[in-house]
Amino acid sequence: MSNGSNQSSNQSWGITVLRVVVGIVFLAHGAQKVFTFGHQGVTGMLGSMGVPLSGVMSVVLMAVEFLGGAALVLGLFTRWVAALNGFDMVVAILLVHLKNGFIKPGGFEHPLTLLAACVALAMLGPGAASVDGALAKRE
Repeated sequence: MSNGSNQSSNQSWGITVLRVVVGIVFLAHGAQKVFTFGHQGVTGMLGSMGVPLSGVMSVVLMAVEFLGGAALVLGLFTRWVAALNGFDMVVAILLVHLKNGFIKPGGFEHPLTLLAACVALAMLGPGAASVDGALAKRE
């Protein structure tokens, strides 16, 4: 294997590590919303922030984080799911975290890091060992 091929393989596996870890984080946050807070709890949280149609948006939020997190772990629809979760982080930064500063409790450093990871995944794709890659090979 040539050096260029090794570098390409390493980059692909590096993207995979990023995708799986970011997917686990979103899956965990989504699971918390689905199984701990529930629809009513998330609807109430969004309503208290002034989000319009909070009942509908709570379903969207829980699906994007929970199902989107699972899809990222699997590498399924990676670019689209990463873009949706990135948008989720923009909203979280603007509505929840920005007022708390960068590093203070509840600050925006965590959602900003997730936003950057989502932008990278939306641009780079799934990396190695993904359903997207397996489907592309079948075509």
